[in-house]
Amino acid sequence: YFAAIDSDARRKDCEALATLMTKATKYPPKMWGSSIVGFGSYHYKYESGREGDSCLVGFSSRKGDISVYGLSAAVDAEELITTLGKHKAGKGCVYIKTLADVDLKALAKLVASAAVEKKRQHA
Repeated sequence: YFAAIDSDARRKDCEALATLMTKATKYPPKMWGSSIVGFGSYHYKYESGREGDSCLVGFSSRKGDISVYGLSAAVDAEELITTLGKHKAGKGCVYIKTLADVDLKALAKLVASAAVEKKRQHA
């Protein structure tokens, strides 16, 4: 997956992010589909009966940025996200242009907390 990323800078950011998320979650990276690098897993079941498995947290290198998934599950997520640095926040994602734009300690804290909380919620 990383080898297919055209930009050297983006590839290095994604490799560094995978290392950061592995340390923060204590889970190894795993591909979820063709474009999401995920860490840990949980089982979900909707009221409709639909169920499946997903990663606790993950990321994907997209055209304009790196999308980081699952951070909203962190304890005090909204407050922590404000300490992150330059980013955009969506409904379920945080979008980062480059890792140099964000506080890596804040990101690691968010990732760790989100993984623990999501696991706890679905235990």
